[in-house]
Amino acid sequence: MSRLLIVSNRLPITLSQKEGRLEVARSAGGLATGLAGPHERGDGLWIGWPGDTGDLSAAKRADVAARLAEMRAVPVWLGADEAKRFYEGFCNSVLWPVFHYLLDQLPIHMQGWASYERANRRFADVVAEHHRPGDIVWVHDYQLMLVPQYLRERVPDARIGYFLHIPFPSSEVFRTLPFREKILEGLLGADLIGFHTPSYLRHFASTLLRVLGISPEGDRVRVGAREVRLDAFPMGIDAERFSTLADQPGVVAEAESLRAGADGCAVILGVDRLDYTKGITRRLLSFEELIKRYPQLRERVRLIQVAVPSRTDVQAYKGFRRELEGLVGRLNGALGTPRWVPINYVYRNVSDEELVALYRAADVMVVTPVRDGMNLVAKEFVAARPDEDGVLVLSEFAGAAAELREALLVNPFAIDQTAETYARALALPQEERRARMRSLRRRVFSFDVDWWARSYLDALEEATAAPAFQPESRPEELDLALGRMRDAKRLVLLLDYDGTLVPYAPLPELASPDAALLELLGGLAKRPGTTVHVVSGRPRETLERWLGTLPIGLHAEHGLWSRAAGVSEWIARGDAPVEWRDRMRGIFEQFAVHTPGTLVEEKTGSIAWHYRMADPEYGVQQASELRLHLAALLRQSPFEVLVGEKVIEVRLRGVSKGAIVRELPSDALVVALGDDRIDEELFAALPESGIAVHVGPAPSRAPLRLASVLEARRLLEALLRRAETASRLG
Repeated sequence: MSRLLIVSNRLPITLSQKEGRLEVARSAGGLATGLAGPHERGDGLWIGWPGDTGDLSAAKRADVAARLAEMRAVPVWLGADEAKRFYEGFCNSVLWPVFHYLLDQLPIHMQGWASYERANRRFADVVAEHHRPGDIVWVHDYQLMLVPQYLRERVPDARIGYFLHIPFPSSEVFRTLPFREKILEGLLGADLIGFHTPSYLRHFASTLLRVLGISPEGDRVRVGAREVRLDAFPMGIDAERFSTLADQPGVVAEAESLRAGADGCAVILGVDRLDYTKGITRRLLSFEELIKRYPQLRERVRLIQVAVPSRTDVQAYKGFRRELEGLVGRLNGALGTPRWVPINYVYRNVSDEELVALYRAADVMVVTPVRDGMNLVAKEFVAARPDEDGVLVLSEFAGAAAELREALLVNPFAIDQTAETYARALALPQEERRARMRSLRRRVFSFDVDWWARSYLDALEEATAAPAFQPESRPEELDLALGRMRDAKRLVLLLDYDGTLVPYAPLPELASPDAALLELLGGLAKRPGTTVHVVSGRPRETLERWLGTLPIGLHAEHGLWSRAAGVSEWIARGDAPVEWRDRMRGIFEQFAVHTPGTLVEEKTGSIAWHYRMADPEYGVQQASELRLHLAALLRQSPFEVLVGEKVIEVRLRGVSKGAIVRELPSDALVVALGDDRIDEELFAALPESGIAVHVGPAPSRAPLRLASVLEARRLLEALLRRAETASRLG
């Protein structure tokens, strides 16, 4: 049975000193609770930072490690200064505001990246030390986004999952990070990347395309030799625990006491970590607007705001606390009466029993972050209402809003509208309150934290159970094919150009052959019994200018034009009517005008629209639109649409690279090298004895694969070296 290695920034452990003795206890919390079951099953490990242990002696630190080992927890030791630079200096001062769209909170100088890299490498090192073949590694949250790649470098066959617990921002926001490429590459070391909501997944996919030029296909993305799955897994809570706790006599009595202490006022409740993403300031201003608009609610409604201390050493949080407490004082002074304090502000940690009593006592729960990955407080409130009463007001910018549709959804930036929603919540009829709450409870209980962990791990098992994609054939397979080529009395090489012999260039004219390629092709053409053909989609004028001096066959426009070795005359395999070109030119030029960075390439028998330099996401969208438009337009015509690498082309039907194969000698061994979908025509036309070789990571019918242009050249060089050796020996 495979083990589960859970990797998080903090261990689910609390260290404390009591009367000189070190106490080690399990922590509460969403992640700790959610993964307790999977961690307990089997003999898995939980790997993370145990907290600041800088003042512990070596002996006490060894004692901590031994105590943690009994709980199947493994510490990642970080020095106090290192942890501060990593966690406070980068994670919470740079990544946190960017991922929550709060760029105004960014420091002018984004410091701490080197510490972030070092800490992530330290985590990966510890995981690698404890990893056994077959283990499943589940890495959590924004503090450890580089761990999947670093671990992959150390343990290439590791089964790695990653889950992000905060929002993934739109590509425009994410691209403000100077380290954006490295972060994405770090995440792509995983086999499965999970998000709370489909919208975060879409943002990630868009960012991959814009930053790395990688285009996901559905729920997966190809990364070299590997396939990375992407999916959404909305995190739940231990709903049964909250519901049971809410029915305990002590909690019920405390809730009743809170209600009595409200002096007949309706209770609006907010519970948050003290964080500028939680929208607390705007919530208070909306409450102020509520009282101004509905003066009859004065002395009849009260807001209880619990602010749990958070990141107290981060400067931005210190400033936010001062601002918030100043606002509470101003509003209580402006709105209050001798008999009524409108806002009860509580700044401290509260126990689970106190929290659930507050949930039970509230008439309206307000969860109004300006941005939140999920927000489990909203789900806790629902689970803690076995009386099926109470109203949830929920920000549309919380991940939970995608699930909890029976809540009253608000835009927290719209102060006036939020105030009106508070009024509506307070006046909601009992029948509607209960109907909404019943639906919410069914969903929260159905998709609880156990469901979340189980569904993610099942998906990770499935993602890592599939056989690994091989971007390159095994050496013995290539050696066998190379041996057949060397032994053939007559050998014909059909070589695609762009993406096979040379890398793709931003502009078509920038892909001219280098001296080494010209020398390689010339040498192959002189090899005894060998005929070389370059089969390209480029115009004949370009091939003639670049390769015309070589003793090789040239085939332009995907086989429409051909020229034999040593012959100057080009022969056409078809004739395109002139009028079609004017029509296609108009369509393609219209798309080029509306898609900056694209260009139209006109040939004698085809027209192509290149979008390699366009905005990545918009280019893909426009290419899809153009394909659909052309498919409908050309359905009954003698033309067809070709889809290549960042190019859409229209050509005569029946003209293809495959037509060239039919003109070759039947007793020759035909070898074809190509890289994109158009070359599949060439592979399909090969005789059974032929050898098809695909270059690059894309899917192909070719049985042999090479990873890159460099590897394609190496294969041809190996064939040539053997011929040169034989010639010298002769």
